[in-house]
Amino acid sequence: MESGELLRRPGPSVDYKPDVRGGWRAAFYLVVVAFLERLGFYGVQGNLIMYLTGPLGMPTAAAAAGVNAWAGTVLVLPLLGALAADSRLGRCRAVLAAGVLYLLSLGMLTASSALSASSAPSTTSPAHVTFIYVALYLLALAQGFHRPCAEALGADQFALSDEGEGDSSSRASRSSYFNWFHFSISWGYATSTTALSYLEDNAGWTAGFAACWAAVALSLAVFLLGARTYRAEQPVVDGSRLVQTVRAWAASVFRRKDASSSTERLLILNRDPEDGKGLVAKLLPIWLGAMVYASVTSQVYTLFTKQGSTLDRRLVTGLVVPPAALQCMISLTFIVTLPAYDRTFVPLARRVTGHHAGVTTLQRIATGMAMAGVAMAVAALVEGRRLRVAADAGVVDRPEMAVPMSLWWVVPQYVLMGLAMVMADVGLEEFFYDQVPGAARSVGLALCLSAMGAGNYASGMLVSAVDWATRGSGGSWISDNLNRAHLDYFYWLLAGLAALDVAVFLYFSKRFAYRSKGEP
Repeated sequence: MESGELLRRPGPSVDYKPDVRGGWRAAFYLVVVAFLERLGFYGVQGNLIMYLTGPLGMPTAAAAAGVNAWAGTVLVLPLLGALAADSRLGRCRAVLAAGVLYLLSLGMLTASSALSASSAPSTTSPAHVTFIYVALYLLALAQGFHRPCAEALGADQFALSDEGEGDSSSRASRSSYFNWFHFSISWGYATSTTALSYLEDNAGWTAGFAACWAAVALSLAVFLLGARTYRAEQPVVDGSRLVQTVRAWAASVFRRKDASSSTERLLILNRDPEDGKGLVAKLLPIWLGAMVYASVTSQVYTLFTKQGSTLDRRLVTGLVVPPAALQCMISLTFIVTLPAYDRTFVPLARRVTGHHAGVTTLQRIATGMAMAGVAMAVAALVEGRRLRVAADAGVVDRPEMAVPMSLWWVVPQYVLMGLAMVMADVGLEEFFYDQVPGAARSVGLALCLSAMGAGNYASGMLVSAVDWATRGSGGSWISDNLNRAHLDYFYWLLAGLAALDVAVFLYFSKRFAYRSKGEP
């Protein structure tokens, strides 16, 4: 591939040198790119609220609101990036554009931090805060272009026809690719939450942001280094056609009053099976099931952390473990489990089922959803014990004191939730990639991410509703003083919700007709 070929507008393209393009050689570059990109992105996201409340001197409430709004935007923008890639830019050009946006946004953060390092937080000007937020939203836009497009481009290296035709080796390799992609980004997350957080806390924010900039610069360099190995992109559907698909999806979800217009768009989709006959009706139940699942798993980053903060977090060496560091257990579970799943479970299951991935994607997703419910049940049991220990120790009304119960009690619920994500998160991304038209697969991955985002919003609304409903009956289940709260009741509620989600999901999955011929 000539250097300029990567930048050509997408269109009808062919694999000019099939013997040297695509396959694991090309996918390996993109797996490394994913590690470096996640390292740079999570290096900012993981410690963002500390930066806003520290050097910028923002009030905690204002900083939290700002971070929440930004995080919501991060989850929505992949739809925009995927739509632009699949209708106009193409996946290679979208990843390149994301790299430029990453360098610009992280460069702005680094420069801003360096210029304000000698200033007191109280002297931070509104213009400076605005500059920071512009950089942050450029960073969100970069992530929105990069995440779905880079992952879809990697899967494209194991070429199948749009109908899913191809040898079993290609299908198995593509399924394996999704496992290794998540293995890579798990290392990126684990490294950023340890090494980069330490760097930001001890060497300063400028050094931390500069390290993030260097990570994405290296990511872009690796992407360009592998340019000669990438398989040419699939033909891209007409932009207006793809927009009609997304509008039809939105109309079905939000039930616009303009029913005739929505119906007309759906009929357009149904006339051509190549563009996804029955796409909305088929995928919507799976999308909703993923949303409910995400509302359960989102507790890892909120209530699980608060629960862990009340425990005795001292290690034998005297080191006190930060509550948020427990989230590393999720990444470690990915790092340990994914290679074993890919190299041991899949070959053994393949002998029994004859399926190229051992189990179907929907079976894998359902297993993960069930594990999430088990994790919440275990969390409820642990929380019940924590409340009893707090009462026996007489620290119920002394929330500033650690409950005399080891931090290790909450590790199993983190590991179980990590196993749930290994099964369901990876399975959902592979499923949405497979079950949309070939030229819209970036959008398919973005739809998966949007389900996760919607689940996070739903979780927030559920927490608020439960807090409001239980506040007047002897104390909220989610009180500020967790020793007086009943997180165990809330966890049991989520375990029941997860069980209901699995039951409904199994009902629809048994009736689901896979779009790809490679699936049973």
